Amino acid sequence: MSTISKALPYDAHELAQLVNAAYRGDTGRQGWTTEADLIEGSRTDAELLKGVIETPGSMILKYVDEGKIIGCVELRKEEDKLYLGMLTVNPTIQGKGIGKALLKASEAEAARQECNAIFMNVLTVRKELIDWYIRHGYHDSGKRKPFAFTDPRFGFPKQPLEFMIMEKQISY
Repeated sequence: MSTISKALPYDAHELAQLVNAAYRGDTGRQGWTTEADLIEGSRTDAELLKGVIETPGSMILKYVDEGKIIGCVELRKEEDKLYLGMLTVNPTIQGKGIGKALLKASEAEAARQECNAIFMNVLTVRKELIDWYIRHGYHDSGKRKPFAFTDPRFGFPKQPLEFMIMEKQISY
């Protein structure tokens, strides 16, 4: 049986392995969400994820099937909106509705927290990902933000990158 629940600090190591496998390196190429051709290095680490889990106002939802974490999403309340980041599904089983279930759980969490919108940063070169979010009711806010991370835990871009800020209104 599959469940979606809040991650706990002891989940951080397994979450880091999942996120790095899905976003970077050769294992990520098995799915359609990889950034391996765009950004070199790891996507995150257990210490960073543990910090997210322990920070008031933020959480990571984990999707567990047969005792194993196979998906996750980071959520953080910012004023009257909920930030959604790091939506991740094991690259070997993408396309089975796990990401959609995590997205719906995120939207339910936004409503529970009385947020009027969810927003996220998506690399502008990720057309297939942008299209997926559009199919799920998100739109381009028109805002852009440079990929300007200097922390090696986020990797190093192989080309100039920028983020599109996408948003979806939430009713509660």
